[in-house]
Amino acid sequence: MSHQLESGRRIGKFASGKHVFAGEVVGEKVLELDAGCMTEIILDGTGKSVREHALKGLRTMAPIDRPTKIVCIGLNYRGHIAEMKAATPQVPLIFSKPSSAIIGPGEAIVRPRVSARVDYEGELALVIGTRASHTEDGGRHIFGYTCINDVTARDLQKTDPDWTRAKGFDTFAPVGPYIAGNAPTRVVTRLNGRTVQDCPLSDRVFDDAELVEYISTVMTLEPGDMIATGTPSGISPMKAGDVVEVELDGIGCLRNPVVDG
Repeated sequence: MSHQLESGRRIGKFASGKHVFAGEVVGEKVLELDAGCMTEIILDGTGKSVREHALKGLRTMAPIDRPTKIVCIGLNYRGHIAEMKAATPQVPLIFSKPSSAIIGPGEAIVRPRVSARVDYEGELALVIGTRASHTEDGGRHIFGYTCINDVTARDLQKTDPDWTRAKGFDTFAPVGPYIAGNAPTRVVTRLNGRTVQDCPLSDRVFDDAELVEYISTVMTLEPGDMIATGTPSGISPMKAGDVVEVELDGIGCLRNPVVDG
């Protein structure tokens, strides 16, 4: 069964004490859904609500915490390409982050001791709804949209021949707060309340459907997989004590503190 989250709806993963559940955000309330996990919702639909909770009394968790893969896109915003003094890619530049890097809203980004510069990268993430292999219609495979911070050890990225270490540390993939059914139009990142990235998604070289189509020629995308679609210009380092926020219209604000490891 193929499902895409309806426009205007937002769903997430929440905890009330030891009780963890998937729910739909409606104003300041969360309607708990009769689904065992987010993957079940992606595959079979949201189902019925079984009880109601006050949002402020819940802990919001990463909506998806163990996808089979997180595929990331480098140099996809024209402003960021200019910032990095790089050539515009002719095809999407792909790399990956391990699912073990995922943390949820409010959890701390840990700066590893081996890195002297750890940067934020505010991004839109696509959540895959149906298996995609060599697809020619990428849009129909997108279940919904969420925020992701593609945290990067910039100094290690420059010295390592491969980006896996620089991108893959534990806590380097904050995700959330919710999955939305509507495609956002703008990404905004704030560091300690100051806006440091603010860009329309139209500045991207490759759009959502193009990314799904291209990646699916390389690897099969499974339900629940995520694609981080690139970051705009304005990247800079974070230090312990900082708070970084990634916000996309219609989704919400992903907020995480920064600590030293």
